Amino acid sequence: MSFRFKAIAAAVLSIATLTTSGLAQAADLPVKAAKKASDVPFFLVIDNRVTFSWMPKGTDPGMWSVNPNGSINGTTAKQVYSFTHFDLWAYGTNFFTISMFKSGHNDPASPCIAPGLSSSFGAADCAGATEIYGLFRSTFGWNQLFNTQAFTTGPLQNISFEVGMDGNSENTFLAPAKRDVVAGLQFAFDLPYKGYINVAPLMYWEFSNHNAFTQCGSGFAGPLPGVSCNSDGNVSYNPTWAVEINYYMDLGFLPPNMQFWSISGRAGWYGPKGDSNGLPALSGPGRFSTASKTELNSEPIRLTFDASKAVWGDKYSHFVDLWVAYRYWQNKFGLDHNAMPGVCTVAATGQSTKSCTESTVYGGITVKF
Repeated sequence: MSFRFKAIAAAVLSIATLTTSGLAQAADLPVKAAKKASDVPFFLVIDNRVTFSWMPKGTDPGMWSVNPNGSINGTTAKQVYSFTHFDLWAYGTNFFTISMFKSGHNDPASPCIAPGLSSSFGAADCAGATEIYGLFRSTFGWNQLFNTQAFTTGPLQNISFEVGMDGNSENTFLAPAKRDVVAGLQFAFDLPYKGYINVAPLMYWEFSNHNAFTQCGSGFAGPLPGVSCNSDGNVSYNPTWAVEINYYMDLGFLPPNMQFWSISGRAGWYGPKGDSNGLPALSGPGRFSTASKTELNSEPIRLTFDASKAVWGDKYSHFVDLWVAYRYWQNKFGLDHNAMPGVCTVAATGQSTKSCTESTVYGGITVKF
């Protein structure tokens, strides 16, 4: 079979969803750093990594506090612990990541419904929330499936089928439990200096999520199942479109004694998926609309220093990476940052809670094993 190793290995990095920091870790998997799995013949490459990162200004929609001067603080520091796996086989790639996000006290765990406030509306100092988030993406290259090079022309290196799934669980009062699937195509292109950019138009379906505030009997929703409350708090949204893009490039224009640097990035757009509460009767125009909006989950740039190559030489390239990145996530989880009363805005005034847009510089260390 005719096989373009570089194009297929790069295909794994089309995982620019949303989601959360776990997606960003895919940019830590440059092809040249992957080790051959000679003891597992079915796989041409197996690559496992662990990452620790610190995010000083993360957000969780609806979690905010008021400063003494009256301004709103909608951010919280987050520690992120991640494991990523990537493998390459004859027809495509598989990528899996699982991350744990540990928030500060401005994003409290249950039974608090807000910082310093319990579900019984008494004073409480709850620990920061813990979220577990998992994601996988698989690609199947057309060049490999059809034993051809017809899908390699000019900068285009391959076209692939892509499928995947995301899921999370968080111990807040809201108790979100997101489950979604994606399916579509990926187009892989070359960039200079051994780089690439992947573009994936996809179908996105968040078929289940949980929202305790909308659950019948919670004390926060109305009494009519399917109209003003959800019977079990679970919501199934409408299928919608998505586009995921990512890139990677070594800074090959630097002098040879400085070629330890690379840049990467990602962006994912996800279309409106229906009413944010799963209750169409509550959706409407204007400031109090609960209709979902197009979501942008991105890390436009990450600068990576290949510390192991700098210290031990080319043989250990990308065994230890130090990196810094900028993260921007607007309309987080599809919630309208200009509306969504009580979550993205203060219901009485329409003032932003600053919790539905995440904008932060963060950094971390990634170790291959």
